[in-house]
Amino acid sequence: MSKKRILYVEDDETLAFLTADNLEQYFEVIHSNNGAAAFKLFCEQEFDLCVLDIMLPDMDGFEIATEIRKRDTEIPIIFLSAKTMKDDRIKGLKLGADDYLVKPYSIEELILKIEIFLNRSQKKSEKVVTKYILGSFEFEFENYILKNNSKQITLTEREASLLKLFLDNSNTVLKREKILTSLWGNDDYFSGRSLDVFISRIRKILKEEPNVRIENIPRIGFKLVID
Repeated sequence: MSKKRILYVEDDETLAFLTADNLEQYFEVIHSNNGAAAFKLFCEQEFDLCVLDIMLPDMDGFEIATEIRKRDTEIPIIFLSAKTMKDDRIKGLKLGADDYLVKPYSIEELILKIEIFLNRSQKKSEKVVTKYILGSFEFEFENYILKNNSKQITLTEREASLLKLFLDNSNTVLKREKILTSLWGNDDYFSGRSLDVFISRIRKILKEEPNVRIENIPRIGFKLVID
């Protein structure tokens, strides 16, 4: 697994060397000692987290954070500063920083905070709406929405789960029992009848899509075919 990329901005040469040396054991660190140059790096490259000193030449940490937030509202930002004033902490957090460490700080604490915010960021990214393309339709599973240029249809939770199961296994035969146990938790008669109703409704929605169809596989189950 590739290391997470950290943009580390610090103009104190000794502190920067010591901090980067420790961080590089766990992360890929791109260091800059100049605010304007650091922001240019952010615009040109991909990063997973930013660690920003506040007092910097050309562009201070608050200015960098302001510009970063105009472009990316999610990337974690940690401020490092010798300033202990409450107003500075509040200003940093209001600008969208996730945390604020006062110098001299513990390297162990910094690493721990980076790991915490990277984990949170990863969880957020995992919640991004999953979108599938189905002929002319776009399917947003988390929102239960199936839409194209002319209409938008809101599915029930069970219908959305059924369609997702088909899409995750497109062009593959799904046994009826597997579908029922996956979505209903059992394969009894009433669940089976419900499944038939949901499949009929999805087929009706997709009937205008010539390259998409749900086929019956006699005595076995169904198959979503996408040509």
